[in-house]
Amino acid sequence: MRGYSIIKKRSEFLAANRGKRYATPGFVLLIRDRQDDSSDVRLGITITKKVGNAVVRNRMRRRFRALAQEMLSAHGKAGADHILIGRDGGIERDFGDLRADMMKALGKLCQNRSAEHVEARPDDMRPSTGSRLRQA
Repeated sequence: MRGYSIIKKRSEFLAANRGKRYATPGFVLLIRDRQDDSSDVRLGITITKKVGNAVVRNRMRRRFRALAQEMLSAHGKAGADHILIGRDGGIERDFGDLRADMMKALGKLCQNRSAEHVEARPDDMRPSTGSRLRQA
């Protein structure tokens, strides 16, 4: 059983285009919070003819559905529309890499950006400003 409902109307796809986006080599993920009373996770998939013929597009669509079924119920944003836009590299990309890309994209776009959740970088990751040399 899938943990999402399907987006079918063009107006809903266009509305999701105003949301957050994350691009990977295989796809672009758009997420837009609907801000309504429903907490349903909705999914829309779009793949242009530039990607390939109908066989290629349908294969990519099946791979995206498998990704969504596996990940959206647990890691997707409740009450939001999720749009997957297929890219040229998506059909040749290994499914494990697509899964890792999807996990990274969902992590980036679904995180809460309030001040208490922001983590400071370790000191070794901060760029050197030369201030340590002046203090010594």
